[in-house]
Amino acid sequence: MSDTDTGQSSNSEQRLQGLRDAIDQADHDIQNALNRRVELVQEVAEVKLQAGGDDAVYYRPEREAQVLRRVKQDNPGPLEDNTVARIFREIMSACLALEKPVQVAYLGPEGTYTQSAALKQFGSSMKGLPVASIEHIFSAVERGNAAYGVVPVENSTEGPVNQTLDCLLNSPLTICGEVELPIHHNLLAQQADVKPDVIYSHQQSLAQCRNWLAQNYPDVEQIAVSSNAEAARLAAEQPNCAAIAGDSAAQVYQLRIIEPCIEDSRDNTTRFLVVGTQDVGISGDDKTSIIVSTKNRPGALAEILHLFQQNDINLAKIVTRPSAEATWAYMFFIDFQGHMQDRSVVSVMEEMESKSVAVKWLGSYPVAAI
Repeated sequence: MSDTDTGQSSNSEQRLQGLRDAIDQADHDIQNALNRRVELVQEVAEVKLQAGGDDAVYYRPEREAQVLRRVKQDNPGPLEDNTVARIFREIMSACLALEKPVQVAYLGPEGTYTQSAALKQFGSSMKGLPVASIEHIFSAVERGNAAYGVVPVENSTEGPVNQTLDCLLNSPLTICGEVELPIHHNLLAQQADVKPDVIYSHQQSLAQCRNWLAQNYPDVEQIAVSSNAEAARLAAEQPNCAAIAGDSAAQVYQLRIIEPCIEDSRDNTTRFLVVGTQDVGISGDDKTSIIVSTKNRPGALAEILHLFQQNDINLAKIVTRPSAEATWAYMFFIDFQGHMQDRSVVSVMEEMESKSVAVKWLGSYPVAAI
């Protein structure tokens, strides 16, 4: 090696060492800043405790949404906005766990998409409570066994989840937040070279992979089970069976991914709702959900929708469900932009109550931040 090569190598090592020292200092600064944030959060907890607040007040969905939007707006890069938001979600989750870990009910067992949605909303420091059905999620929160529940409400290709809509109609719980989760289905099995006798999955997932299954396994029996994770658990116990589930289920149940991303639509996304007992304050970018039962006369629904147009309120979704009160009577689940405390929303709700058989407010909550 020449003297020139030796000099260049020495300069590179010195530069690398300088960069490593700078990284160490940056890590030290981050650690100090994190601990300072924790101290401030603990002071906030003391103030809330002295004010006599209940446990639910520790978790403020509107405040977290504001923080996540701000860090995305202020992010100069090179990290992507959602990456920065996810980091801050974990920071807030860890801080909240020091005050009081949040118990969250989700559709179990471990490894479901609902669990992934709960982790996206509450961070990995939450205390998960897996339950057997959507009805059990509502029941767990109503009985106080969990502070919040996460339930699927609609899929971009298969539409609404009627079990959740029916539970919202009959439950006293309110909607506290929403989560949007891209869904990628995988075919899982113990062995790649064995044709399955049965393919297990949740009914919605089987529907979302309908065309792929028809092309690749037209003669294989499909059995719907309570969740994708339950399907993976069954496949792990039965060598000649397969499951349709996500990456997390493959890891939990130690199955091989035989074929990734078998969903028919590459834009497959499921929207989840967070249900709880608290009313959520204004975050600045909010959504409200209601149920309306209209009078049985021509133009009744059109009158309701016209109220939103008059008040310049954007409708996000309308879903029709049969009413149990009378034959061929219907209820309408409506999502729209705005918060229940907004003047325009108050005006619409007051006018709507005079034109409808019944209006049930389901909740006002922040629009999904990440």
